[in-house]
Amino acid sequence: MQVLTEKTVLTTSSGDMQVEIFRPNAPGRFPSIIFYSEIFQITAPIARSACLMAGLGFVVIVPEVFHELNAMGTVLAYDDAGKDKGNSDKFTKALESHDSDTQAIVEWNQQQSFTAGSIGAMGVCIGGHLAFRAALNKSIASAFCLYATDIHSNTLPCKEGNDSLSRAADINGEVFMVFGKQDPHVPVDGRLKLYQHFQACGLNFNWLEVNAVHAFMRDEGDRYDPALALDMYARAREFFQRTL
Repeated sequence: MQVLTEKTVLTTSSGDMQVEIFRPNAPGRFPSIIFYSEIFQITAPIARSACLMAGLGFVVIVPEVFHELNAMGTVLAYDDAGKDKGNSDKFTKALESHDSDTQAIVEWNQQQSFTAGSIGAMGVCIGGHLAFRAALNKSIASAFCLYATDIHSNTLPCKEGNDSLSRAADINGEVFMVFGKQDPHVPVDGRLKLYQHFQACGLNFNWLEVNAVHAFMRDEGDRYDPALALDMYARAREFFQRTL
């Protein structure tokens, strides 16, 4: 499908949040996916990923994940300065504010003439964590989480006991976790911790480990693995077609 792209601004409990929407250029209503970015916000690779998923038949909503901490429209560069700023933002914004952002997107999604009502979440890096976190929202039916950081280590700010790992048992929908075996951000002991906890708490989850480094989906730079990326898009398509 061809894809329409537009931007809108949503009101959240922590301020105005710009989101970019990618949707099929076709009549009818389509299931939605909230696509959470890396720490760099809506970069060109993130926009291309969202556009690809929209072309597969989904309304894809991409929020500026650190809207409270940056001027509207801010995109950080894939360099040391961008990484430092993005990591600073990551450790500043509380998970509770991400939760309220998700709720604002859910409410907006329910009001659109081109959405079918069902909604999932997808993300990469911290966005994989935020997609997992979004599944705590009862309106989110499923989440496809690519190399989700900081769940195993509980390093993102939040209220005591409200970290994403502790809350995993509260997720009613289905999640799909994908990790690279050579990813230093979620090492083997961290992955084992997640897997064992998910098993113990009864989470409905799929688990996939691939031979890849961190950020293997990003189609810029030398970490990109095109064949694996195509495989992940195909898996995400099947997953969301089934769950949404």
